[in-house]
Amino acid sequence: MWRSCLRLRGGGRHLLNCPRGGLTASRGPGPKPPAHARAYAPPAERKRFYQNVSITQGEAGFEINLDHRKLRTPQAKLFTVPSEALAVAVATEWDSQQDTIKTYTMHLTTLCNTSLDNPTQRDKDQLIWAAAKFLDTDTVCCRVEEPETLVELQRNEWDPVIGWAERRYGVKIGSSTSIMGPSIPARTREVLVSHLASYNTWALQGIEFVVSQLKSMVLTLGLIDLHLTVEQAVLLSRLEEAFQIQKWGNVEWAHDYELQDLRARTAAGALFVHLCSESSAVKHKLPQG
Repeated sequence: MWRSCLRLRGGGRHLLNCPRGGLTASRGPGPKPPAHARAYAPPAERKRFYQNVSITQGEAGFEINLDHRKLRTPQAKLFTVPSEALAVAVATEWDSQQDTIKTYTMHLTTLCNTSLDNPTQRDKDQLIWAAAKFLDTDTVCCRVEEPETLVELQRNEWDPVIGWAERRYGVKIGSSTSIMGPSIPARTREVLVSHLASYNTWALQGIEFVVSQLKSMVLTLGLIDLHLTVEQAVLLSRLEEAFQIQKWGNVEWAHDYELQDLRARTAAGALFVHLCSESSAVKHKLPQG
C-alpha cells in the first residue's frame, strides 16, 4: 500500500550537495581517458528507456519507479532504500541520465545495490574489520625517508590530520617509515572499531567504500566527520602522486580523469554514509497564499 508519491523532473538536484564537504554524488561523463589509464573498459551503455522518475513509499521503505516500472537490483530484488533523502538522491542519478544510461557513473545506485544484494555475504562485523584493516597500511601513516622535500610535504600536510584524529578519538596513531607499516596500538584499534560499530550496516557499506578509495581510515574519518572536504581528502590521499606529477609532469587525460573519478566516488560514498546515518525525511515546501 502506497502512502506517498514524489515525482522528480529536473528538481531536487540541490539535495545532492552537502554543506562544508561539497558531497556531490554525480558528475558529468567528461572526457574518456586513453586505454592505458585504466585496466578495464566501461560497461556497455544502455539506451534510456524511461521518461519520468518517481519515488513511492511502501511498507519496507522508499522505492524508485522508472515510468511505471519498479527499479530492481541485479539480483532482481525490489530496490528499496531506508530514507526518503537517499531515494531522492538515487532518483536524481537516474533522472540525470541522458540518451544512454551510464551505470558506471551512478555510484549511489551501486552502493544501494550492494547493500540490498550483499553479493559477498558480509555481515556487520566483517564490514567493520574490512575498513579497520586499512589502519595497518593507512596512506597518511606510511611515510618516505627521502627526498627531503616529499618528507617535509607529508609532515606538513598529513601530521595535522593525524593530530586531529588522535584528539577527536582520544587515541595514538602516529606514523612510520618502516616497510612493515605503522604499529597501531591495540587500544586505538579497539576505539575505532567501537566507533564504526555505532553505524548501521548500510552506512558501513559506504564507509568501507570510501576507505578503499582513499586507502585511509584516518582521511575517511575526517571526511565523514566534516573535518575535511571531499577535495581535501582526495588531494591528501594522492599527495605523493601530486608531488611526482609536479616534478615529472602530467599524463594527458589520464591523471585528470583519475582525479575526477576518485572525487566522484569519494563524494558519493560520503553522501551515502550521511544519508544512511540520519533520520533524513525530505521537507516539502507548502504552497504559499
